[in-house]
Amino acid sequence: MLETQRAPALGWRMLFSQTRLPDTQGWPDWLSRLAEVLSAMSLSDVTRVKALQVPLVEALMELHLPAWQISQVLSDHNDWLYRFAIQESIDEMKQQGWGDAPCRFCVLCLGSGARGESLLNPDQDNALIIEDYPDARHGEIDLWFQTLSERFTDKLDQVGIPLCKGHVMARWPLWRKTLSQWCEQFRLWTSRRTVRQVQFSNILLDFNPVFGDCSLAESFREYSLSRMPRAGLFLHEMSELMDETPVALDRFERLHGDGKEAPHQDAINLKKQGLLPLQGALRLLSLQRGIREQSCQARLVALVKLGVIHQPQAEMLLLALHHLQDLLLNSQLSAFKDGRPIDGWVDMRTLNPMSKQVLRLSLLSIKELQKKARISA
Repeated sequence: MLETQRAPALGWRMLFSQTRLPDTQGWPDWLSRLAEVLSAMSLSDVTRVKALQVPLVEALMELHLPAWQISQVLSDHNDWLYRFAIQESIDEMKQQGWGDAPCRFCVLCLGSGARGESLLNPDQDNALIIEDYPDARHGEIDLWFQTLSERFTDKLDQVGIPLCKGHVMARWPLWRKTLSQWCEQFRLWTSRRTVRQVQFSNILLDFNPVFGDCSLAESFREYSLSRMPRAGLFLHEMSELMDETPVALDRFERLHGDGKEAPHQDAINLKKQGLLPLQGALRLLSLQRGIREQSCQARLVALVKLGVIHQPQAEMLLLALHHLQDLLLNSQLSAFKDGRPIDGWVDMRTLNPMSKQVLRLSLLSIKELQKKARISA
């Protein structure tokens, strides 16, 4: 039976849930490698902590954690770095006379981090929701939050989570608004079928609060879901955009990438032509039905409960998700060791026949899911 996956009794997702890292004294010998990595993180200059994610992944792999669970831990560690950068920025601003935050706020992590599906080397995708305030105070209040946003995004860049090249960060006004402004912005985005606005929404609608008052994030989630029944044109355009992210299969349903920017002829970008199509189709089906869950796994569970996806299909899609995460994470580790860029490319020459067959079946199941999402829209 498909069900929401849970961490083992040790509670892997507790590793980065607190301000301080876990005290590893007294841990059993079989956790010694993980304890060493966490101790290094505790003692290290914070600008070096992100680099320790590679040995963290290796330590978790030695404990036979599956890639999907390691992705959750990586997401949690990135959230931990977010909280550190934001709190340090606030403390510095207080010391320099900026005072406390002028009103409630919430920093959102967007994309793979919000879904708990981070791999190695993601860039920043974040936004900021600010409590509504009088227009007369806009200059004063927005300057405070602009300063905070610039500082914490710079700090994240310094610790190894690079600035977003597409400018999807709270330091820019488009991604820093009051709750009312966000609701109005989203109303405008969903009232028409404009490609750029649908692309922005695809980024925004996978979000998770990482710092501040979570009630602001939940209020916006309620509003965004309430818009969906009246957003037919918007959802239809979201469906059409799936044609831009086809799975890595040719017309004979053989493994084949689109070849764009490929480092060599045997490379396939399984992030672009595997994970993104799966995530996009699940997002669309979930939005249509008011599903609040963010992760692919949780969305699959919810869609099965609603009868949108049958159990066997959901189990195949879950296998597809896990297989893609495993292939990508292992490929990224190999790239790091070889001094190559950490990205979404996987060398098909490194896969055995069984892994290739599982990958092909996985992509076929995602292709069918895309068809279902298009029909629903």
